[in-house]
Parts: sequence; C-alpha cells; structure tokens
Amino acid sequence: MRRSTTTRQGGAHVSAHLTRRLLQLYVGLTLYGVSSALLVRSGLGLEPWGVLHQGIAERTGLTIGVVSIIVGALVLLLWIPLRQRPGLGTVSNVFAIGVAMDSTLALVPDIHGLAVEIPLVAAGILLNGVATGLYISARFGPGPRDGLMTGLHRVTGRSVRLVRTSIEVAVVVTGFLLGGSLGVGTVAYALAIGPLAQLFLRVFAIPQAAAHEQAPIAGAPAGEAPAQAILPG
Repeated sequence: MRRSTTTRQGGAHVSAHLTRRLLQLYVGLTLYGVSSALLVRSGLGLEPWGVLHQGIAERTGLTIGVVSIIVGALVLLLWIPLRQRPGLGTVSNVFAIGVAMDSTLALVPDIHGLAVEIPLVAAGILLNGVATGLYISARFGPGPRDGLMTGLHRVTGRSVRLVRTSIEVAVVVTGFLLGGSLGVGTVAYALAIGPLAQLFLRVFAIPQAAAHEQAPIAGAPAGEAPAQAILPG
C-alpha cells in the first residue's frame, strides 16, 4: 500500500512538473510575440531578427508574423546538415510567436509621439526578457534561430559569442537594406536583453525532474550550449 501511494504521488509530481513546463513554454512564446509587436508599434527599432522580418514584410506584402513563421521554418531546415534535433519548443516557436505577433498588431493601433513610443519600446524590451526567461526555462529545446547558432558553434568550433554576433549582424544589415526598422530601440534591446534574460531565467527556473521525464520530450541535442547563451534576437 505504501509503495502504491508513493508511486501515485510520484506520478502526480511528474505530471505537475510537466504541466508547469508546458505552461511556461506557451506563455513565454506568446509573450515573445506580443513583445515583438510592441517594438513594431513603438517605431523606434526592432530586435535583430525583427528587423529582417519587417524588411521582408515590406517587400512582399506579407504580415510580419507570417514572415516570422516562414523564416523560422526555413532556418529549421538548416538544422538538417547541422544534425540538430528539434524539440517541442522548437516547432512551437516557429508558429506561436508569429501568430501572437500578428494578433497583437491587429489589436494595438499605430502610435505617434515620443511620450508614448518610449514607454512602449521599454515595455516591449522588458516583456521580451520575461518571455525569454519563461520559454527557455521550460527546457523543450531551443528555437530555430538559437539552434542555428548552437549548431554552427558545434560544427565550426567558433565561440557562441562570435557565431551569434556574426549571424545577428548579417540579419540586421540584410533587414535594414530591405526596409526594416533600425533605431534606438534596436540598440536598447541589444544592451538590455542579456541582463534581463539572465534575471528571468533565474526567476522562472524549474528544478530538474527525474531523468525519465526529461529524455523523451526535451528535444535538445547533446552538447547544446547552456541556456544562458541562448538568448533570442
């Protein structure tokens, strides 16, 4: 009887642990899309990948959320030669952020004037840090862009910092040339997102559970760079 009770308690604990991880994953991805939309509405500059998405959207007439989904899917294809293994969080990242972004843009009107733009860009950056801490702490695998970074790091032997910087410089320059928004918000994001993400990674950290829960669902490749290095851009 005692063993049966212990087993049930252990199963309930594992279930609650998994539920919390799933909740953090999808709340985090949704808030990430919301934060990106707020940066768009501020008009003061976007995060690096947002600059690219907006530039492509300007050229194609697609919504920025749809562009985000398409780019995420294309980046995910680059995982194949890098032998990266996607997880639930990876696939969810592709769709959830773009959908949340377009939904928010449909609800939040264009704004004008620094008195509103500055608080909005600040809110977007802060919310992005919260979202980053939530979804990375869920440990369901990196997003497509993060996985590209860690895959190139592993294959080339170059540092995560160098690989990440090279990718984001290329992304920002390309996006800007296509018409993406590059401004003070982009600089503020670059300076603030690291400290904010580190803070919220600690705030939302979930204690490790039993190995049998982690292995089949996390989807993160062996030797993956630590979460502290995987900060969305």
